[in-house]
Amino acid sequence: MKIFKRVLLTVVILAAGIYCGKLIFGRGSDIPAPMPTYFSQSTEPGDSVGIGAGTITGKIIEVKKGNSIQEAVGKASPGDLIRIYPGVYNETVYIDKDNISIQGVIENDEWPILDGQKKMNDAILYSGNGVLIENMKITNYKGNAIMGQAGNNYVIRNNWIVDTGVYGIFPQFGKNGVVERNILTGIEDAAIYIGMCDNVDVRFNEVYGNVAGIEIENSRHALVEFNYTHDNTGGILAFLTQGLPIKTCYDVIIRNNYVYNNNTKNFGAVGSTVSHIPAGTGILIMAADDITVENNIISGNDNAGITITDYAFAGVDHASDPESEPNSDRITLLDNFMSNNGNNPIADVKALMATQFSKLGPDIIAVGGGIGSCVINPSRYRTFGLNSYANCQVRDTRSIKTYLLDKPVMPRVTAQIEKGKMTYYGVCSGCHAFSTRLVGPPVNVIQALYKNNPQGIVDFIAHPIHKRDDYPEMPPQNYLTEETRKAVAEYMLSITK
Repeated sequence: MKIFKRVLLTVVILAAGIYCGKLIFGRGSDIPAPMPTYFSQSTEPGDSVGIGAGTITGKIIEVKKGNSIQEAVGKASPGDLIRIYPGVYNETVYIDKDNISIQGVIENDEWPILDGQKKMNDAILYSGNGVLIENMKITNYKGNAIMGQAGNNYVIRNNWIVDTGVYGIFPQFGKNGVVERNILTGIEDAAIYIGMCDNVDVRFNEVYGNVAGIEIENSRHALVEFNYTHDNTGGILAFLTQGLPIKTCYDVIIRNNYVYNNNTKNFGAVGSTVSHIPAGTGILIMAADDITVENNIISGNDNAGITITDYAFAGVDHASDPESEPNSDRITLLDNFMSNNGNNPIADVKALMATQFSKLGPDIIAVGGGIGSCVINPSRYRTFGLNSYANCQVRDTRSIKTYLLDKPVMPRVTAQIEKGKMTYYGVCSGCHAFSTRLVGPPVNVIQALYKNNPQGIVDFIAHPIHKRDDYPEMPPQNYLTEETRKAVAEYMLSITK
């Protein structure tokens, strides 16, 4: 009996010691590393071709409440994991290194929170390749939650983003990326904005209470799948914006999404591209080509379920960028479930539908130019403008599982002579098109203000001053070197389209 009591006492002391040790030292050892993303569709056992973001080959750096995430990034080397514990972090994080993973740790429903206090512009900016960002709550910024600046092979997943200004998740000029399982709300432009990217999967996200839910702009080879986009002004958008360096938007599949009740009043910045989206827009396609819409549930959108348009009908001046082809060509509308759309259409749509003796808006409306489009069984829907659409020969897109490439793409190598151009593509063009207002003033307006004065732009980039009430405040880009700022200033003053 005495032996049993001694054994029991030893077990109790050992358990108490382990418990106290976890309280004092944390419990990091049982937290799993991020799941690596395999940029490959191979099913062969042991095939590791294409291991990308989230592959940890270095050390783990822990950041706890009261510490700085940016200091951890400064100490990190490629292949390292930065693990962030619950707490509130008031900072902007710049990741300019390759293969860095940011992993939030959620404990007892407590998140690590990046809070900009409505004073800071950006939460996370990355220009490195192979960057992973997961399990972060981001709120109260004025510009962006997560913005990519020409980084390839990115993975952005399982983040909770609330009221972060202009954009939520915004990879720009990147290739081979995944945006998945995020929740975003309260964004005044686009919650998920895929800008000038190639080979992107956007899947399993929930976006609500934004102006634009998911926006595929001037991008190619994008799969938008299994998303729940509801109570935005517009649910899912695919369009070509003129005045940007990339002049095409094509090969986008929008399938298996729930696009519901996108009737929120438009609260975008006056004059911005998205400020013209009518409330009640389910899916909008403008001047984009080779877009497939398949197997979505599109319901309760008061203006129209699917709107297909060209520049002219949308009021865009094509003459200012003749290289951007203005029509929506080769649109493929496969089986979709559509109901209860068009209950309160805008005046222009109401007038068009009146020609068909209907007081309701359409499930599908196509206006303007365009060639080569088709639809399956249009009589199922209330439509306008589909008379020229053929019967689709293709029935589904099941052969396409992903648009990710078989293996990671190489990092961009920028020659010195190209530095200004690449910086404009990767950093500036998300807000500044040549002759079209996006967020900030068009480039041709900037050229008039700073003619023969590149140093003025260099100084403004680092320390912007809010001068015009009709534009939002520009975030400082003082993390760019003086040399880089000068290169991009000279490039912006030299371009003509």
